[in-house]
Amino acid sequence: MARLAILTDIHGNREAFQAVLDDLHQRAVDRIVLLGDIVGYGPDPEWCANKAMALHASGALVVKGNHDAAIEKIDVTMNAVARTAIDWTRPRLGRAEQAFLNQMPLTEAVDDLLFVHASANDPGDWIYVTSERSAMPGFRVSKARVIFCGHVHVPGLYSCDGSGRVQEQRIPMGMPLPLIRSRRWLCVVGSVGQPRDGVPDAGYAIFDTATNEMTYRRVAYDRAATAAKVRAAGLPEPLALRLLKGS
Repeated sequence: MARLAILTDIHGNREAFQAVLDDLHQRAVDRIVLLGDIVGYGPDPEWCANKAMALHASGALVVKGNHDAAIEKIDVTMNAVARTAIDWTRPRLGRAEQAFLNQMPLTEAVDDLLFVHASANDPGDWIYVTSERSAMPGFRVSKARVIFCGHVHVPGLYSCDGSGRVQEQRIPMGMPLPLIRSRRWLCVVGSVGQPRDGVPDAGYAIFDTATNEMTYRRVAYDRAATAAKVRAAGLPEPLALRLLKGS
């Protein structure tokens, strides 16, 4: 049994990534899980990729996100801002970093837990889980008791009862939430590097396999410094504004 720190959608944001790592080191975490999108959007892709590589070498689980996939596969569907950021990111990564991002699996499973960047339903199709309806296919294709994903940049929590009915659940931020075993669960973890729910602080989560409790956390970081880096790099202005607003 272990306490798992679950991070996703870091997006080249060094300040947010480091703030979350500093926070979780105070919380007796046994293992780190990175749910993808290590790069893209942010101004420090090299640092974030190297940090992810070091964590992986130390035992962290890492799965691939769509922005990670776009470093090698230029045909990944993206909007204009995301594509501009990826085109800026790609030449800044060395061969080792690019190979690491390319070789990450789309899913990882540990006991009755499944880790994926987007939906468990066709992980490489990058489906957003934003509602009970979009959460349902993941429950249908996976037998995992708890599914963890990111991709949305907004925290979410869904349960599935024995009859297959899916319900969205309220998230008490910062408070342990028991994931009762009579249901299955899908936990959408908020973004480390680019939150989009109106709260600009970095988001991550801790799952305690012993107590079966999920805790969604927020961590303040120097987002003004990251936004200044985005502007200095010549990346699209909406990327800087999103960091400042959290939406």
